[in-house]
Amino acid sequence: MNSNPIIAALDVPSADEATHLVQRIGDAAGAFKVGLQLFSTAGPEAVRALGDRRVFLDLKLHDIPTTVANAVRALMPLRAELVSVHALGGRAMLEAANDAKREEKILAVTILTSLDDAACKEIGLPPTDEAVPTLAELAFAAGCDGVICAPTDVKAVRAICPKPFLIVTPGIRPAGSDPNEQARLSTPRAAIDAGADRLVIGRPITQAEDPAAAARAILEDLA
Repeated sequence: MNSNPIIAALDVPSADEATHLVQRIGDAAGAFKVGLQLFSTAGPEAVRALGDRRVFLDLKLHDIPTTVANAVRALMPLRAELVSVHALGGRAMLEAANDAKREEKILAVTILTSLDDAACKEIGLPPTDEAVPTLAELAFAAGCDGVICAPTDVKAVRAICPKPFLIVTPGIRPAGSDPNEQARLSTPRAAIDAGADRLVIGRPITQAEDPAAAARAILEDLA
């Protein structure tokens, strides 16, 4: 695994735009995220177009166990390093995803970083500081390679899920950045200090005038 913890989020609508962005960022990011927007418009070609770059395929698979297992198998030829599923799919679904994987690592999404305690209550979930550790522990027990959680939850997750279990966190904003729709966020330095392994960073890098320079500035701060 690349020691560079930055995963640059390719939240763009076409494979051409994604590859152009990857060329601009270059080795300043350790990996690149292909999420729902890009995969919905460009499909598997969005991943193939990135060549040998490390890829986090963030599709947040959430369905009955057999369907999720078959989806994981269908994604294997893309050779993504990381693939996400939803922990809320339950133990059987998580186990099915892990049984189906080969070289890719399965990450379980806990609670989306756009949700706060009020939003969790509205959908019948406990507060985030209870829900996230519970889902992380479930993912750990089900054989997942790691979880995706907000940076504010990292310390609690790391306390119950020791390394090499991965903690990947979105909701990362350098000091002074616009939070956008993120409800639970932190700086890159704070997330790493709390125990995160990888940082998913989108607009602070991808919408910068010089994306590579923006990523390198974050790396310098982490160093």
